[in-house]
Amino acid sequence: MTERHGVRAIRPDRQVLTRQRLPYFVGIAGSTVGSTGLSMHIVVIPPGARAEPHAHRGYETGIYVLEGRVETRYGSNLECSVVSEAGDFLFIPPDVPHEAINLSDRLPARAIVARNDPAEQDNVVPYRPG
Repeated sequence: MTERHGVRAIRPDRQVLTRQRLPYFVGIAGSTVGSTGLSMHIVVIPPGARAEPHAHRGYETGIYVLEGRVETRYGSNLECSVVSEAGDFLFIPPDVPHEAINLSDRLPARAIVARNDPAEQDNVVPYRPG
């Protein structure tokens, strides 16, 4: 990490497993740079894998897909669906139940995830549809 005048450069150096059961590479967060209103990470969805259904209590999520194709199921019964692929942005409002599914059984999907919560994992709520 490099810092000057409060500006910091971060290179994620370790993978963590999230409450959504996906590997994250932690970038900007309250714990890494002292941010107070933002977190930004890289998420990897392994081939054929899916996130545990969940909701983000009280914060917005913006996703930019770097590689792969991901189906996001959302709604009270995960009955709605949108497919995102490399080059697409995806917005998830606060408190919307959802799960992400890598549509490839051979290649990982990678995305940059930004949230307006510097400790976003503290507010991930498991969700059981139906």
